[in-house]
Amino acid sequence: MLKIFRLFTVMISLFTVQCNQNTHSDQQTFRIHTEILTLDSHTDTPMDMLRWNADISQNLDGSSWDGKVDLPRMKEGGLDAIFFATWVGQGPRTPEGNRRANDKVNRMIQAIHNAVEANSDRTKLALTADDARCISKTGKHAIYIGIENGYAIGQDLSEIERFYNLGARYITLCHVENNDICDSSNDTTEHNGLSEYGKNAVREMNRLGIIIDVSHVSDKTFYDVLELSSVPVIASHSCARGICDNPRNLSDEMLLALAKNGGVIQVAIYTDYIKTPEPNPEREAAEKVLYEKYPDYDHMTEEQKKPVLVEHYELKRKFPRKLADINDFIDHIDYIVNLIGIDYVGIGTDFDGGGELIGLRDVSQMPNITKELLKRGYSKQDIQKIWSGNFLRVFREVEKGKE
Repeated sequence: MLKIFRLFTVMISLFTVQCNQNTHSDQQTFRIHTEILTLDSHTDTPMDMLRWNADISQNLDGSSWDGKVDLPRMKEGGLDAIFFATWVGQGPRTPEGNRRANDKVNRMIQAIHNAVEANSDRTKLALTADDARCISKTGKHAIYIGIENGYAIGQDLSEIERFYNLGARYITLCHVENNDICDSSNDTTEHNGLSEYGKNAVREMNRLGIIIDVSHVSDKTFYDVLELSSVPVIASHSCARGICDNPRNLSDEMLLALAKNGGVIQVAIYTDYIKTPEPNPEREAAEKVLYEKYPDYDHMTEEQKKPVLVEHYELKRKFPRKLADINDFIDHIDYIVNLIGIDYVGIGTDFDGGGELIGLRDVSQMPNITKELLKRGYSKQDIQKIWSGNFLRVFREVEKGKE
């Protein structure tokens, strides 16, 4: 009943705002957008750097892997700062599996460093919360590093500090399967939340000043982290479960707890997190055939995976997914703001990891977010909080909390 009431309240709020829309010309919108410090807290672009030698100095629109992020389009879209997430899928929890995951993340981090160095006239590696604005003021893009899936640290907590020294500033605790740190939102209960090892990992991240990312974790893991962490946390790319009932999203109760923690949810543009996907039997059947054809995919090297990925991208083109649109995305921001306030929401697109919407196909279209927020009556100050202010507040609190 409470959920129904809240949804009704949001619908009334949206209707009222839409009946009193502020109108801004495209020129006014872009001026406001460029005056705001913009930050995207989650993109999977390093995966393409590793798989396809993606050169972010070039416009990658139309690339065989359908790249969404590069420097020319970041400039076009007025994006000041970005987190490149070094993603690793969950593999065997063995010494060899851990080593391979660790090595893959190391190679992606090196690829980021190489790209920043090769484009030093346009980019700079960012290490602190204040770097976003400082680097932006020089006319360059601030490039941050994140790690998606704590699987990469294996059973060695000292790896957290080593990754920190390489520039990593957040770690997403898990991905779509359980690991040694915690239970995932898409897996069965194994540790009942954080494992004992995971609790030590959280303490170590607090000590070092690494942001804890709770996207992908189970509900119990989420509450365990909030209880244990001495500083606020983030969900780098998640949405509201009250609109889209996906276990990857945060429930109303979780959002309220996140606000109490002082954390922030960075809303993703991944269609399956925004709207319940419509059935697509042909695509689902084709995906099943592909999965069954390559049962050892998670154990393959990157070179071995390439032909599989070519088939995957061809499948996507043959059976296109019906995408949500930018209004559906802003509905999640509205819902969260109405539930917990303007101070706890931001933007983490998941570009190059499946993030894409009608009206937000790639990073060049970021001003469309500002345009829609203005239409719904958000002030410039509110939009600044959404675009980077809330995330950077958490970042600074994590920095202050380290030993």
